[in-house]
Amino acid sequence: MMFAYIISAAIAIIGGFVQRKLKNKFKQYSQIRLQNGLSGKEIAEKMLADHGIYDVQVISTRGQLTDHYNPSKKTVNLSEAVYSQRNAAAAAVAAHECGHAIQHAKGYSWLQLRSKMVPTLNFTGRIAQFAIMGGIFLINTFPQLLLIGIIFFAISVLFSIITLPVEYNASDRALEWLENARMLTPQEYEGAKDALKWAARTYVVAAIGALSSLLYYLSIYLNRR
Repeated sequence: MMFAYIISAAIAIIGGFVQRKLKNKFKQYSQIRLQNGLSGKEIAEKMLADHGIYDVQVISTRGQLTDHYNPSKKTVNLSEAVYSQRNAAAAAVAAHECGHAIQHAKGYSWLQLRSKMVPTLNFTGRIAQFAIMGGIFLINTFPQLLLIGIIFFAISVLFSIITLPVEYNASDRALEWLENARMLTPQEYEGAKDALKWAARTYVVAAIGALSSLLYYLSIYLNRR
């Protein structure tokens, strides 16, 4: 039990470190103004056009690091700073989200699988934690409740793992286009590459954290007697 607590604490510390590092990196590369003078919105629109995608709209969304691609509405949603700013960090994020749009257009298998899991995840995600907490409380009288929670939670863990190739592939597509289209200077490109590297690591930490929690809950169930 103590080992599980140590692992959880270590993952939490690493996760906090990666998040702080990511924010610092984006702050650092936000100071590198693009020589081409393009905003995140303009970079996104150009990347989509270069890939023959004209049915995806680039829009602004509130918040910080809230950037995402919505496949159902076909919108690249860029946070206010990324949408309007003209720096290496904005270029990296805008191109990354367009990477997801390209995945969608080309039928990238991992993205399709993740999208198919969303309805199931929306259902199981709401139940899993309640079932797990109730199952732990009733471990000696109704252990099946904990097992149900574990099975539902395992779906979210699988979702986190499937997210990894989706995110890394989107970054690879972004960096490939930024380089081949000569959108950035070498210094700007290295900044964008470093920013996306740290962004990807947040997903790795999240997946490891989810997996460790799953193993912890499973150990409680298996050692209930």
